[in-house]
Amino acid sequence: MRAIWTGAIGFGLVNIPVKIFSAVQGSELDLDMLDKKDFSNIKFKRVNANTGKEVTWQNIVRGFKVNDQYVVLTDEDFEKASPEKTKMIEIVEFIDEKEIDSIYYETPYYLQAEKQGTKAYALLRDALKKTGKAGLGTYVLRNRESLVMIKPLDDLLVLNKIRFQQEIRDTDELKAPASKPKPNELKMAIQLIESLTTDFDISRYKDTYTAKLMKLIKAKASGKKFTPTKLKVVHSRSRDLMAQLKESLQPQKKKAS
Repeated sequence: MRAIWTGAIGFGLVNIPVKIFSAVQGSELDLDMLDKKDFSNIKFKRVNANTGKEVTWQNIVRGFKVNDQYVVLTDEDFEKASPEKTKMIEIVEFIDEKEIDSIYYETPYYLQAEKQGTKAYALLRDALKKTGKAGLGTYVLRNRESLVMIKPLDDLLVLNKIRFQQEIRDTDELKAPASKPKPNELKMAIQLIESLTTDFDISRYKDTYTAKLMKLIKAKASGKKFTPTKLKVVHSRSRDLMAQLKESLQPQKKKAS
């Protein structure tokens, strides 16, 4: 893996040199875009809006328009705006992870200690394990400030990017159901939830769609006909909510596909 950021974690007066690595990778197929006529690859070009000519990466700069004029920003400008946040993840407080709603979670990363920071890294990791707490702080990656939560995962520390409150859209424009369930319906729904409740095991879940799509691709490549599995609709056709709940509780109806 290649590190995407190098800096340090600030833990009180302790600095822990670390590198950040992406913790996730896509499971979907990498599909190319092709011209329908001859299946040639579609390529995108960075074009000057005035001349129509292609512009190379080394000739591209970033800017922000102020009073109809662009202020061009260099890499040095981005660092000057907040030098400490481009090189330091400062833990400002410790919290219980359960206090953060899942809507705020964004992207996970692995934190790896640099050689000179292994002792302090292990200290923070074990202290977080012992207290059951997570560290909350901010830093800048790719010219964007992020709120982050640091927590232990086995022998490593994981950094989760957390969205700021201002990034979450308001729900005022959405309409919540005005109706309230009947007591017996609610009781039956709770019974259904309890009957399907298990201990969470992420290994039970796989990206099966990608595997099936790959099977279709291989069939088409070899000139074979791909026969899709027949869609089985097992949901009740009854419009009565109570009847649907009762039917859902029957053993053969527990798993819908």
